[in-house]
Amino acid sequence: MPGYVIHLAVAEQYLKKHKETKEDYNEFIEGVIFPDNVEDKSKTHYGVGSANSNLYKFLQDKNIETSFNRGHFLHLLTDYIFYNRYIEAMSKEIIYNDYDLLNKELIEKYNVNVPDKIKSQVFHKEKGTLKILSRELVDKLIEDVSNLDIFNVAKETLEKPEKWTKTRPLKEYK
Repeated sequence: MPGYVIHLAVAEQYLKKHKETKEDYNEFIEGVIFPDNVEDKSKTHYGVGSANSNLYKFLQDKNIETSFNRGHFLHLLTDYIFYNRYIEAMSKEIIYNDYDLLNKELIEKYNVNVPDKIKSQVFHKEKGTLKILSRELVDKLIEDVSNLDIFNVAKETLEKPEKWTKTRPLKEYK
């Protein structure tokens, strides 16, 4: 799963680009952080672990009529795109180190406000080398996901579930 700061950066960019949705900011952000701030992430990601986020199952269980649910859906969409379009296999330990190396920069660049309830889970490392992620890849993920219209993605997911529930090779997206 992308780290909290990546999810929050996507949310901040999404809100800037989709002002017409008139989200309740706090409720939306709560929805964005909720899926990873629980004990059993498979329940909040509607799949086996967060790497298998299932947008279709989410939409069968919930609607996106509230800011909280739209934030939750954006979180799952970000996870889905991250694992199916940006990275392949990875070591959890290594990628979390990459998050820690990127967090401070992303917070500043995307004006991320880390909610108090997760501040103790957001770490910063000043020194080290990125091993899985790159700044360019994370910036592209944030821009690509925040450009999507989640209402259209939700509609498309319900009409053509295979589009947003199957894992596709990365080479299709490069």
